[in-house]
Amino acid sequence: MIATSYSIVRQNFKDFCDKATKDFETIIITRERGDNVVMMSESEYNNLLENLYVRRNPKYYNELLQSIEQLKKGKGQKRELINE
Repeated sequence: MIATSYSIVRQNFKDFCDKATKDFETIIITRERGDNVVMMSESEYNNLLENLYVRRNPKYYNELLQSIEQLKKGKGQKRELINE
């Protein structure tokens, strides 16, 4: 995670965009009066939203935890994907 000022980000915007997208860095853009801003890649943002969705839904979250436990115990099954 990188924390830097608005002015520095503005002067080096492309570089910070590259750090966020290519290096998966999260950038905290600090502002003089507070209300900082977070810059991250779209894929990281989407992943964060998906994780929040799963964790907020007890049914999905419990199913996920049970699946993980089954895999740890060697109870997973390999299946072929159907190409349509």
